[in-house]
Amino acid sequence: MNKEELRRKFKDQRLGLDNEDIEKMSLEIANRTLQLPVWDHKYYHIFLSIAEQKEVDTEFLLHILQGKDKDVIIPKSDFKTGEMINYLLTDQTVIKKNRWNIPEPVEGIEITNNKLDVVFVPLLAFDKKGHRIGYGKGFYDRFLAACKPDIIKIGLSFFEPIEEIKEVFEDDIPLNYCVTPDKIYELSNK
Repeated sequence: MNKEELRRKFKDQRLGLDNEDIEKMSLEIANRTLQLPVWDHKYYHIFLSIAEQKEVDTEFLLHILQGKDKDVIIPKSDFKTGEMINYLLTDQTVIKKNRWNIPEPVEGIEITNNKLDVVFVPLLAFDKKGHRIGYGKGFYDRFLAACKPDIIKIGLSFFEPIEEIKEVFEDDIPLNYCVTPDKIYELSNK
């Protein structure tokens, strides 16, 4: 299957999940992240879930990050430039959904990409080499390319990996790990 076919297949699979399954699996994913060797860093970038797309609910993971007293960074997408701006999540941060139902900060303290240590990455599917399929707009690939080279990239997925994504481009940034409800995948990136 090509990327577009895989994108459709995994979107359909996700849309077939009920809210109870999403909550249960999201909690399992969040708890499983505690086994990752990534908790000695300061700045953690996390996406806020699009409920309408039945994404992994990152609220549980957000509570873990806040409980560990980490600096949590959340993105705001600029659809004109294709870039993401990162903001520190504080008690004063106002979150609003944009016209694509993406929850985003209205404004706040901007954090530059080079400060980030760990990024939790949304995805529809991933393979055993760490390549991922997102929604196809390239926001995360552009964002990750602008981060420091040793940034730790962690995908969150309800589903197990496929063997191989065939259409991999030079500017596709592979993941280091992907966490599913059942397992942590340490990805080879080869």
